[in-house]
Amino acid sequence: QVQLVESGGGLVQTGGSHRLSCVASGRTFSSYSMGWFRQGLGKVREFVAAIGRNNAATYYAEVVKGRFTISRDNAKNTVYLQMNSLKPEDTAVYYCAADRTIALHTQEMAYDYWGQGTQVTVSS
Repeated sequence: QVQLVESGGGLVQTGGSHRLSCVASGRTFSSYSMGWFRQGLGKVREFVAAIGRNNAATYYAEVVKGRFTISRDNAKNTVYLQMNSLKPEDTAVYYCAADRTIALHTQEMAYDYWGQGTQVTVSS
């Protein structure tokens, strides 16, 4: 069992930067691939980024590629999402998720554990 807690949400101006964190409980964090998803108001939840177990591989949605960076610190049981050049359309609740398999997945159903989400609002 893994519990995930996101933090770092808030209000950001267009063009600004912000970093989200997600801390996992337990001693097996390094055995999970991790992902970030987001859900805007009235929209379906969508994939943002994923990272492999040892920082070896990452994958991004096209809409955030070149602006967002996912990373992890296994010693701290933490995965990060650095968001740069933020746009109003990035406004959403951001969720981190853990996947017991080694592959990087974009589908929600591949992930086994989810955090409660943190709100990011980008003002225009």
